[in-house]
This record gives sequence, structure tokens and C-alpha cells, in this order.
Amino acid sequence: QVQLVESGGGLVQAGGSLRLSCAASGRTFSSYAMGWFRQFPGKERDFVAAITWSGGNTYYADSVKGRFTISRDNAKNTVYLQMNSLKPEDTAVYYCAATLTGLARLVSDWDYWGQGTQVTVSS
Repeated sequence: QVQLVESGGGLVQAGGSLRLSCAASGRTFSSYAMGWFRQFPGKERDFVAAITWSGGNTYYADSVKGRFTISRDNAKNTVYLQMNSLKPEDTAVYYCAATLTGLARLVSDWDYWGQGTQVTVSS
């Protein structure tokens, strides 16, 4: 089992930045690819970004490419999502996830999930 706890969400003005953190506990964190998803009200969960177990490869949704950066610190069992140039359409609940599958985009490919953290971007 892997337990994931997100933090860092909040309210920010358009054009601002936030950094989300996801602390992992349980099985060996460094074995897992890590990812971030987001969910808009009334919608299904969407892929945002993913990073391999080593941090050597990353993958982004087109909608966030160039604005968001995923990173990880295996010594701290933590993955981050740096969000810059935020837009009102980035408003969503953001979820951290872990998988042994690799850089997967489908929700069904991810094994463990955090409880989510709300990000609200005002215009």
C-alpha cells in the first residue's frame, strides 16, 4: 500500500503561481511513477503530468505544457507540481497518484490516489 497526501492548494489570482506537494508513505516510493490529475466539477478526472521513478522523464498534458513542472525528491518521498501562469480554467481539485505502470495517462492505470487538494484561480 502507498498512502498519498496532497498539500499546497488554495486561492490565487490569474497569472500567479502555486506549488503542490504530495507526500508518500508505505511501500518504496522510488519504485513508482508519480502523476498529477485534476477534476473539474461534474467532469471525469484528467491527466495533468507524470514523472518516472528516477525523475528522468516527464510527460504533460498539452493544456499545461510550458506552465506546469512536475518534479520529485525520492529522499523526501515527495512529488511536486509547480504551477505558473495560472488561468481561471485551471480551477479544479488536483490529485496525486502513483503507479508501477510507467508514464500512463489513463486513470485506470494508476494504483494509488491522494484525497485531492482544491486549486482556485480567480480572474
